[in-house]
Amino acid sequence: MNNQILPQKVKKVIAGPKRFEKLVKKLSEQILKAHPILDKVCLIGIQTGGAPLANRLKKIFAEEKGIEVPIGYLDITLYRDDWTRITNYPEVKRTEIPFSIEDMVVVLVDDVIFTGRTVRAALDALIDIGRPRKIELAVLVDRGGREFPIEPNYKGITIKNIGLNEYVSVYFKELHGFDKICLEVKA
Repeated sequence: MNNQILPQKVKKVIAGPKRFEKLVKKLSEQILKAHPILDKVCLIGIQTGGAPLANRLKKIFAEEKGIEVPIGYLDITLYRDDWTRITNYPEVKRTEIPFSIEDMVVVLVDDVIFTGRTVRAALDALIDIGRPRKIELAVLVDRGGREFPIEPNYKGITIKNIGLNEYVSVYFKELHGFDKICLEVKA
């Protein structure tokens, strides 16, 4: 099987660098409104897109509150119920959570929520690690189309009326060299 990534065609740029930054800031404000002192709160970024987003949120919290929120990264590849449909050769990344999540409020962070399968897998993976007091979900983009009854607690933007052949791609400066949110179509 050929494991190449199919090229994408940009249909529309939803957010360039300035709007991207504002959406991340909006997300941080929503979390701070719910947890003003960030007591017993940690950030867990889902690999890959959730990791740089969690890092940015941590930085904002440090700058605005002077608090170093614990941060970790979660790989959910083998927890997915559909990984064999995606590829025969999954790319497994590292899970790095260097603290106990017992009795913590875990803010699970991802770039885009679509069907809810990634979040469902992340919930399974987290429960294997420990028993948090509460798990919340923060996403930069909610594109709708759930297959599971999962909704984010915090979101930067909601994009509606996306076709089945369309994708929301989030590009991070840390991973791609630039910040951008695009609506793309498989070529």
